[in-house]
Amino acid sequence: MSWMLAQNPVWLAFLAGLFTWACTIVGAAVVVFFKRVNRKLLDTMMGFAAGVMIAASFWSLLAPAIKYAESDYGSLAWLPVAIGFLIGGFSLRLIDALVPHLHLGKKESEAEGLHPKQLSKPMLLFLAITIHNFPEGLAVGVTFGALSGLGHTSHAALVAAIGLALGIGLQNIPEGAALSIPIRAEGKSRWASFLWGAMSAIVEPIGAVLGAALVMWVLAIIPYALAFAAGAMIFVVVEELIPESQTNGNTDLATLGLMVGFVMMMVLDVALG
Repeated sequence: MSWMLAQNPVWLAFLAGLFTWACTIVGAAVVVFFKRVNRKLLDTMMGFAAGVMIAASFWSLLAPAIKYAESDYGSLAWLPVAIGFLIGGFSLRLIDALVPHLHLGKKESEAEGLHPKQLSKPMLLFLAITIHNFPEGLAVGVTFGALSGLGHTSHAALVAAIGLALGIGLQNIPEGAALSIPIRAEGKSRWASFLWGAMSAIVEPIGAVLGAALVMWVLAIIPYALAFAAGAMIFVVVEELIPESQTNGNTDLATLGLMVGFVMMMVLDVALG
């Protein structure tokens, strides 16, 4: 652990981003062995992913954001956090409105964004997951970048950042499968479907590096950046993960999966940190 504390936070963020990407690759590899995955299992895993992201948004992002803001904003520490959170959510909504994409479980006629009909269904699905993977990478990056600010280069802060990376990595496994399996069902080969699923998270190490570098460059934006990542992640959960897990008749399983994911991420953040 002391070796990690001595490393550049941007380098650590990059390694963490590679880890979360690798977890997506593991999930996407399911398509090499199976053309379809049990719907109950997939919905439970999607619910689990939603629970992980909700817990991470609070304990790994919003709570530290408020703590960082207290030194500069005092009793108004909630203000930069609220602003960053809302900007994160609205930014994802703007991207959703502009970039052509197709949410999981939707028909091609329900594609969103500018000129979606010009792209194939696999590409539309790929863009949807890629859009939502970027804030996850950003969240990992800002937590590692924040290690250098305000004297918070500590064992506890590092463990919290590692816990967030582990949590996001865990929820990336079902996301990888959730993308590669539908593409395989559309008639693509196993390896092509695997490649689509695996490459959907290539933006995570990129987002991690950008997030870490940005907060190290301008320490004053740490609470805004942490809250921005939280807002973007909550938008993804409410707009994509929860609806997808609840629309196939497996509501109870998906909800229980969400609760397990929430508790697991809470333990990683609180008990280990």
